[in-house]
Amino acid sequence: MNPVPLYFVWNYNDLDHAFWAEHLAEWLPEKIIDAHAHVSHADFCLEPVTEEMRRQYWVNELSEPIDPPTADKCLALTFPGKKVKYVAFAYPSLAYDIEAANEYTRAECLKRSWGNLAVLRPQLTAEQAAAELAKPGVLGFKPYYSLISHDRSTRDVNLEAGIFDFLPHHILEVLDERRAWVTLHVPKAGRLPHPDNIRDIKRIRKRYPNIILVIAHLGRCYTEPHAREGLPPLADDPGLYFDNSAVFNPAVHRLAFELLGPERILYGTDNPIFYMRGRRQWRGRNYVNRTDYPFYFNREREAPEIEATYTLYMYEALKTIKDVCEEFGFGPKQVRAIFHDNAARLIEKAKEKGK
Repeated sequence: MNPVPLYFVWNYNDLDHAFWAEHLAEWLPEKIIDAHAHVSHADFCLEPVTEEMRRQYWVNELSEPIDPPTADKCLALTFPGKKVKYVAFAYPSLAYDIEAANEYTRAECLKRSWGNLAVLRPQLTAEQAAAELAKPGVLGFKPYYSLISHDRSTRDVNLEAGIFDFLPHHILEVLDERRAWVTLHVPKAGRLPHPDNIRDIKRIRKRYPNIILVIAHLGRCYTEPHAREGLPPLADDPGLYFDNSAVFNPAVHRLAFELLGPERILYGTDNPIFYMRGRRQWRGRNYVNRTDYPFYFNREREAPEIEATYTLYMYEALKTIKDVCEEFGFGPKQVRAIFHDNAARLIEKAKEKGK
């Protein structure tokens, strides 16, 4: 096949199609729910990303909004023959018109029978939060520390905030009453293992037990040391869930399956980010993204013959999950749980909204 435009600077090509056919097509279940995807429209971006901002952090270089029709096309290309739905939300950034983007994404999700989380401004009153949750299609909230305040000079001005600074108690009370869903991206440079994060997650689970709490990116445990420190303190809570979006590391997936089991993990991509072509490598508590595009962050290029073998990040992540599932002897039931059934169950639970 000739390369087909996918998203941003990426194409879908013969190598990707062959990788899918060899490693993933027969193994993945027929129905899939991607429980962590960003969908919006460039029209809602109030402050386009500058070259200076692109140099700050690798994700900034990939922060080109993907609209729902493009997302549909990408799903059809990358999951041929599968029925894939999203739990989707807009971009959690004050560079966007949050209210307009939320409404647009909600309406588009309704059209497609996708789940939807509203991006949460922590400044909302309890009444405003309740009104947002009452809208058709809204399962819950996607809070984020960057929504506390905005600073164009850095994305991490609020990185060291506490969870309750961007997910305050008066909103948690509403979420608990409505039995709604929260996908939580934990703060702190220390990621999930930071003692404040462990303490605050346990407080939420104890004080607000009716909230469907999903910890995004396995708590940002992209490396084995973070997973070894962060996952065990939360492993004994059967009502706490994690999505595995943006996690490649096989050692992290092994720990997650060992400590949490397949019943508490939801598949996610963090797309459109993971349409990038390349692979990830780990150095202790840090990781390095490899790709074949001359981004600012891509300073340690691999040899051309290696780059020529790159497929999509999302496919590399899927292959990692597959390999570890097979190591654990997981059969179709456990695979369906991770890729569909866990998310489907939580979606139905959230739809009740306390009724």
